[in-house]
Amino acid sequence: MFGTTKAFSGFSVDDLDAARTFYAGTLGLRVSEENGLLTLHIAGDRDILVYPKPDHAPATYTVLNFPVDDIEAAVDELTGRGVRFERYDHLQADDKGIFRGGGPLIAWFTDPAGNVLSVIEEPVRT
Repeated sequence: MFGTTKAFSGFSVDDLDAARTFYAGTLGLRVSEENGLLTLHIAGDRDILVYPKPDHAPATYTVLNFPVDDIEAAVDELTGRGVRFERYDHLQADDKGIFRGGGPLIAWFTDPAGNVLSVIEEPVRT
């Protein structure tokens, strides 16, 4: 039934204007708005719905991962744009906020609504 549909994900925020500014301005994504909802247009032709929710509670998990070729460069660029990287007690991160404790290199940050996002370095394919 759903094998041929173009599924998409979505998450809530408490301030649509702040979300638009962050996703379009800070992260540089193409964002559109229709009927009081934001759509994030990301690479791979996968749109993500962002909707306002008055009783919004930030997700306690990563809602969106951005694969990058060079996590050091991505973290430096985002830090320069005002993004602050998260530190979690149970995961040892370096001074930049990059977790290097096994698996892919990853660094977490939040949007203005507190939803967790990440940049994650894709392994080099040979």
